Amino acid sequence: MKRTLLFGFVLLLMVLPVVAQDTTTIEAKNDDISENLDLEAVASVFGEAEDLEDFEKRLNDPEAQLTNLDLNSDGEVDYLRAMETVKGETHHVAIQAVVGEDQFQDVATIEVEKDSSGETQVQVVGDVYMYGPSYICEPIYVRPPPIFVIFWTPFYNPWRSPCYWGFYPPYYRPWRPYPTRTYRTNVNVNINVNNNYNYTSVRKSKTSVELQQKNRRNDFEKKNPDTTFAKRNPGVENRQQLGKETKNSGKPDQKDMRSGENSTGQKVQDDWKPAAERDVAGKAAEASSAERKKSGVPDVAPAPEKKPNAAPKSVKPSQPKPKKPKKKRP
Repeated sequence: MKRTLLFGFVLLLMVLPVVAQDTTTIEAKNDDISENLDLEAVASVFGEAEDLEDFEKRLNDPEAQLTNLDLNSDGEVDYLRAMETVKGETHHVAIQAVVGEDQFQDVATIEVEKDSSGETQVQVVGDVYMYGPSYICEPIYVRPPPIFVIFWTPFYNPWRSPCYWGFYPPYYRPWRPYPTRTYRTNVNVNINVNNNYNYTSVRKSKTSVELQQKNRRNDFEKKNPDTTFAKRNPGVENRQQLGKETKNSGKPDQKDMRSGENSTGQKVQDDWKPAAERDVAGKAAEASSAERKKSGVPDVAPAPEKKPNAAPKSVKPSQPKPKKPKKKRP
């Protein structure tokens, strides 16, 4: 009997690890990686940069922390480098994440082109791997970006970032990525609210499309084909349709709140409560009313009976107290 029990105990110990190894843990992820680089913030700092070297510095500023991308999941935000190609009146600037040795991934492009009327147009295009197709931000700057001055000089040399894996500027100190929602809140301080940011699905520069087809780097996408936007978000066309941007939700976002837009200008009532609290109070009142009806108690308490007015009591006028005679001193 003892041998049988011992054999059963040993057999149980052998089976338990197998069952434990067969258990799969599934971690739900509600945030998409496209939320970790705000194209409005990219467009905003581009409009303030003196040149593309300064623009790259602003992208990777450890104090501003404009990006929250960690594509290679090494626990540090990826360095973003700017690679420019020029053809005629078109400047095509590719923003690439450095994800490994000789491994780069395009995350967005800035397409600057002067049209036949001499007007300079800017589009910030999210890479299809990151944001899905046709996710394009068009900044309308309140004043011309300083970088336009040097873009159209006769002997302009395109900027090609010298940075690669393990070789970064002295100012750069990598930081750990924040939770996506924290980043979405903090990045607003990097957006110039005086500019306008429109979204479209049409790319204006055919030359930029050609240059991107020749120079696009997608090393990370090739190694991880199951992490494209289409695979991450089946049935969703692009980032704009994810429904997570407050800009198109009808509610004022952080930028609108700072700029005073979408505000009624009315004073909030002193007894105001959020809708959630009002709903809870209303449901509690309905439940209490139903309970009173069941027990036969009316919802409104009867008014108290009026008592006949009592005759007013006579009030005697107060009489002054007699003063004590003062004693004369000897």
